[in-house]
Order: sequence, then structure tokens, then C-alpha cells
Amino acid sequence: MTLVVLCAALSVNAQVYLGGSLGLNTVSQNEGDDQTSFKILPEIGYKFNENWAIGSVIGYQKGTYDMQSNPELGSNDSYKAFSFEPYARYTFVNSKLVSVFLDMGFGITSGENHNNDFTAFNVGVRPGVAVNLNKHFSFVTKVGFLGYNEVNPKDGKKSHSFGLDLDGNNLTFGLYYNF
Repeated sequence: MTLVVLCAALSVNAQVYLGGSLGLNTVSQNEGDDQTSFKILPEIGYKFNENWAIGSVIGYQKGTYDMQSNPELGSNDSYKAFSFEPYARYTFVNSKLVSVFLDMGFGITSGENHNNDFTAFNVGVRPGVAVNLNKHFSFVTKVGFLGYNEVNPKDGKKSHSFGLDLDGNNLTFGLYYNF
């Protein structure tokens, strides 16, 4: 009975949000083919109160990767991958117009490039800012990643890294609808 009352009390102030991010990148090379990459990253979350929420990003990516950023996967080449990234969100600045938050969680990615399967795992913190456009819509950006990454290609060497990544490839923009 106590558990039912606790769940009811938590859900009184709860709020569901739906949204996500889209990404598109085209690179033109001298005397080479143009390379296009895209990301579709839908997201769903559940706010328990003003400061805490849980959510998940489930996404698909297809494109080319830079060998300097991913030497464990081989030469510059194309890839496709699915990812699942659950998180707990702590909002530490909360005003009527702007919220600043940290998404703390992990991610699992599974993909392939030229029949070479790979899996990747990460755990860490992703900071972000939400601009509340009105009662229902928010513009959200997430910048960078602080944590641990591991890439395990089926036919290659494992790669491990820990650190802060603030490059332009770790910048996402999205739109949320708050119920």
C-alpha cells in the first residue's frame, strides 16, 4: 500500500517529454566523392519533479567516420549503427525560460562497416541547456561528453578512452514536446 501511495505522489508532478535530434553532414573532397552522414536520435523522458528525470535516446546513424577519430575501425570508410542511451537527468539551474542540466548515463552502439561488425560502450556525463519556448515546446542542446568510451570491432583492436570531448561532433540540437 505504501508503494502505491509513493508512486501516486511521484506521478502527480510527473511530466512526459518527447523529442530528439536530427543531424546531417556533407563533406566535399578535392577530386573525391562527397560524403554524407546523418543521425536520427528520437528521445523520450519522464520528469519526476523540477530537478530529476529519466529518459532514453534510441537512434540510428549512417555515414562516414574520420580515421583520426576512430583508428580502431580501419581506413576512412562508411558505417551504419544503432544506439541505445538511457540516462538520469539532473537539472541544477531551473528558471522559467532556461534550464541547465547534466545527463548521466551509458550508451551501447552496435554497427557495421564493410561487413566488419563493431560494438561500442560509453558511460559518463553529457551537459545540456533547454530553452523553454512556451508551455509545451523546448529547444534543447547537448554539448560534449565527459566519461569512458570503448570500441570493440569484431576483426580489430579494442579501443579505450577516458576524458572530455568538446568537439563539434558532440554537439546536438533538438526540439522537445512536453506533455
